Amino acid sequence: MNTTILLFLLQDGITNGAIYALLGLALVLVFAVTRVILIPQGEFVTYGALTYASLAAGRMPGTAKLAVVIGLVAFAFDLYAMRKTLHASRMLRAFGLNVVFPVAVLLASMWAADQRVPAGVSLVLSLLIVASIGLSLYRIVFQPLAHTSVLVLLIASVGVHLALQGLGLLFFGAEGQRGPTLLNATATLGSLRFTGQGMAVYGITIAFIVGLWLFFGLTLYGKALRATAVNRLGARLVGIRTTLSGQIAFLLASTIGALSGILIVPITTLYYDTGFLIGLKGFIAAIIGGLISYPLTAVAALVVGIVEAFSSFYASNFKEVIVFTLLIPVLLLRSLAAPAVEEEKD
Repeated sequence: MNTTILLFLLQDGITNGAIYALLGLALVLVFAVTRVILIPQGEFVTYGALTYASLAAGRMPGTAKLAVVIGLVAFAFDLYAMRKTLHASRMLRAFGLNVVFPVAVLLASMWAADQRVPAGVSLVLSLLIVASIGLSLYRIVFQPLAHTSVLVLLIASVGVHLALQGLGLLFFGAEGQRGPTLLNATATLGSLRFTGQGMAVYGITIAFIVGLWLFFGLTLYGKALRATAVNRLGARLVGIRTTLSGQIAFLLASTIGALSGILIVPITTLYYDTGFLIGLKGFIAAIIGGLISYPLTAVAALVVGIVEAFSSFYASNFKEVIVFTLLIPVLLLRSLAAPAVEEEKD
């Protein structure tokens, strides 16, 4: 170990920690608004990364077809919910969101796969595909269970994770993939060398965190999400649609997950099940943040990334064990310090 190796490990840890920070923030957001522990967050990472890699390679991703199928199912759920009071405006909105939007993205993806479009176009299409899947999943699985216990929501979340992981194997196969870099520039600072992809990770992470801060602080929808997170019953009493808040939370979470995967896939080879482990490390940061604190979650994610980097240097065979061991003292301290509280009733 010398200064140069120390700086390289810190750089690698901060890069990984930035990704974990995005995932941790998404997990905190979804849990605060909907009480769902989003186990499939890792699948959003995988789907975003491998969809991007497939489009960049000129292959049609199966996720685009999946978005259309589950969009149709979500529209059927909406029609059933509106069977007694059919409103044209609500029906048109549901049809546009669940059917027209996924079909348009599918057609655009088919065109992009044939034309071998630039990486930026593949990135946007990948985000749209995964965002559509996230919205439909909330409507089909979690919205009907919104008033059940956290345990029921957790069981449903595990089921969705297993289903999406199996579909990922069907769509992308067992072989890993890599995608093209977003930036090809390089920069040096002393003995450190910053690649364009690494700078993209830092820039996009900072921009996303600032954007979320502005969204929650300045926009009406952001304030509605914050109100729902504080008290769902009180939010409904003052006229906030908690269903819409859940949709926005899942939209943001799926977009963040897909973006994280796209940032990772040019750096390392990803497989259909890789995202689960990456999502778990974001989950560690969210747990350290108490599933409520965004700043603490971001700081914890950087710590997780740095610990992982140093563990891979000193004990690479046990790096995962060391990272997950971080949970033990945190859970012990929280269990001793936190008073017993009853779950909020609707």
